[in-house]
Amino acid sequence: MAVWLACLVRFDFSFAEIYEHRPLYLIIGHVLFVLAGMHLAELYRPVYRYVSAGELASIVKATSLSILILAFFLNTLGHWLWMPIRFPISLFLIAWTFVLAGITGSRFLWKWWYEERDKRSLDRRRTLIVGAGSAGVLVAREMRRSPLSEQRPIAFIDDEPSKQNLRVYGLPVIGSREDIPRIVQRHAISDIVIAMPSASRQTIRDIFDICKTTKASVKILPHVSDILSGKISMGMIRNVKLEDLLGRETVEMNLEEITGYLRQQVVLVTGAGGSIGSELCRQIARFGPGKLLLLGNEENGIFEISLELKRAFPELSTASLIADIRDRQRIAAIMSEYRPAVIFHAAAHKHVPLMEQNPSEALKNNILGTKNVAECALEAQAEHFILISTDKAVNPTSVMGATKRIAELLIQGYNRFGHTRFAAVRFGNVLGSRGSVVPIFLDQIRAGGPVTITHPEMERYFMTIPEAAQLVIQAGALAHGGEIFVLDMGKPVKIVDMAKDLIRLAGLEPEKDIPVVYTGIRSGEKLYEELLTAEEGLTSTCHDRIFIGKPLDFSWSELLSAISRLEQLAKKGGLIEDHSKMIEILQAIIPSYQSASQPVDDAKPVPFSVATG
Repeated sequence: MAVWLACLVRFDFSFAEIYEHRPLYLIIGHVLFVLAGMHLAELYRPVYRYVSAGELASIVKATSLSILILAFFLNTLGHWLWMPIRFPISLFLIAWTFVLAGITGSRFLWKWWYEERDKRSLDRRRTLIVGAGSAGVLVAREMRRSPLSEQRPIAFIDDEPSKQNLRVYGLPVIGSREDIPRIVQRHAISDIVIAMPSASRQTIRDIFDICKTTKASVKILPHVSDILSGKISMGMIRNVKLEDLLGRETVEMNLEEITGYLRQQVVLVTGAGGSIGSELCRQIARFGPGKLLLLGNEENGIFEISLELKRAFPELSTASLIADIRDRQRIAAIMSEYRPAVIFHAAAHKHVPLMEQNPSEALKNNILGTKNVAECALEAQAEHFILISTDKAVNPTSVMGATKRIAELLIQGYNRFGHTRFAAVRFGNVLGSRGSVVPIFLDQIRAGGPVTITHPEMERYFMTIPEAAQLVIQAGALAHGGEIFVLDMGKPVKIVDMAKDLIRLAGLEPEKDIPVVYTGIRSGEKLYEELLTAEEGLTSTCHDRIFIGKPLDFSWSELLSAISRLEQLAKKGGLIEDHSKMIEILQAIIPSYQSASQPVDDAKPVPFSVATG
C-alpha cells in the first residue's frame, strides 16, 4: 500500500506512467527487503503495546538500510540482468516515507488503542499532578503506562508563570497552587500527587495545607535519587507522612571527617536495639568500620538490627552482644575483648512518666550505667565516647531529665582523665522513636479517637531518626573532648497541631471525625522544652546544624560522692520512702531541677557547687 501511494504521488496519479514503471516489481521488492530487514533487526519480537522511542529508532535504521539495498539491487543488478527500465530515486525516497509512516504509525496506533482500552476498563481516579517538571512528567507517564495504576492524570499545577496555559506531556497546566481548591471542584479530582522531590519541606507543607482544604486524597513522590536515575514506579507514590511536613531540610555531612574516625575502627553502640541506636548502626555501617559491636539488653531488638545489617552490608563484621550497662563486670569484659575505638552510648531509660514512678531504675540505668560504660572506655583507651543526651536535661522537671543531666556532667568529668575524648550530644524528640507521641496518636486515630493531648500549649522540638543519627555521628567527628553539642532542632512544634496533621493525613477531619481531648500535664512534663541553660551560652561549629554549649565548672569529688549516695538508695530496691531522698540528692546536684513530687521532710537540699566558670 505504501509503495502504491508513493507511485501515485510521484507520477501525479497518471496510471499509464505508473504501469510503465512496473509497480509490481517495486511492491514485491519492498515487501521482501523490508520484511527481511525488520526480521534481522528483531523488530517483530517486541509486544506492540509497549513500543518505545528506542524501537522507533531501530525501525528507521532497518527500513532505511533495506530500501537503500533494494534501490541498488533494482537499478543496478536488476537493470543489468533483466529489467528494461530504471526507477527514479525520488520514488524510493517517497516510498521510504510512506513505509516508515505505515510501520511506525500502525505500531503506535496499536499501543494507543491498548492504553485507551485499559483506561476504559478501569475506573481510574482523576488525578491532579502538582509540579509540571521532569518528575511530574515521569509520574504522568507511569500513570498512563502502568497496568497497576489506579490514577488517570487530568492536568498539572505549577507555580512557574511561563508554564501556565501550556500542555506538558499532553496534559494542560491549568493554574498555580492557590488554584488547587477551585480546580479540584471543577474537574472532580479524586487524588492529588505532589511531584516535587527537590522542593523544600516548607514548600511541601504549604502545598499540603492547601490540598487538605479539599476532599481529594493527597499523595507524594519523595525520592530525589529515584528521579535523578529516571526510574519511577507507582510504588514510589505514597501517602504524605508527618516527616514530609516537619519543615526540616536534608542533613549535609562532611564525609571526609566522618570516614576519618570511623573507617576500619571497632565501633561500639550501646542500646543498639533501640530507635536511635539501631539508626546509628545503619549510618555507621555506611562508613566501613572494621567491626561494629551491637550492645543491648533487649534481645529481639539486637537480633533484628543484626539481621538487617547482614542483609544490607554482607561484608560488614558485626558482633551482637546481649549485656546490661549496669553490669560493670560484663561491660569491662566486652571492652577488654574488643577494644572499641569509638563508643556511641545510646542506652538509657527515656520515658518520662514511667521514670517518675520508678526513679531508682532511672538512676541505675542513666547514671550508674553511663558511669560503668565511661570508666570501662577509659580503661580500654577508647578514642571517642559520645553520649546521646536530651533537651529534657536542661532545667529538668523530671527524674529522667535530671539523670541525663548528671550523665552529661559525668562525661565532662571523665574527659579530664586519660586520652579518651568524651562528649555529649543533646537534642529533642525524635519522630517514630519508641515512646514517641506519634505512634500513640496513630493508634488512637485507628481506634476512632479521641486523640488525647496533655495541654493545648504543649510544644516540642522534633527531628527524624535518620537526621538525629547523622548529626550525632558528625558531632563525634568534631569532638575534641568535654563538649556538649546541641543540635539545631529548628522551630518547636505544637503537639496539638501535630495531632491534627496526623488526623488529616488519615483522611479525617479533627474535631469532626476524631475528637481532641486535653488530659492535663503529667508528672515531670514541661510545657516547653529548652536546649540550653542560661549559663551555657552557645558556640558555633563548622557545621550549621551543630552548636556547642559552654561547659560549666563543678566539683568532681562532690559529684562522685552524691552519685555514691544515689547508688546506695537505688540498691535498696527503690522503696517508696527512699524516693524523696533521691529527689533531694538530685536537687542538690542540679539546683535547677524542679521535681513534681516534693520531699516528704522539711530538710532543704544542700546546693551542689556549680559555677559558671
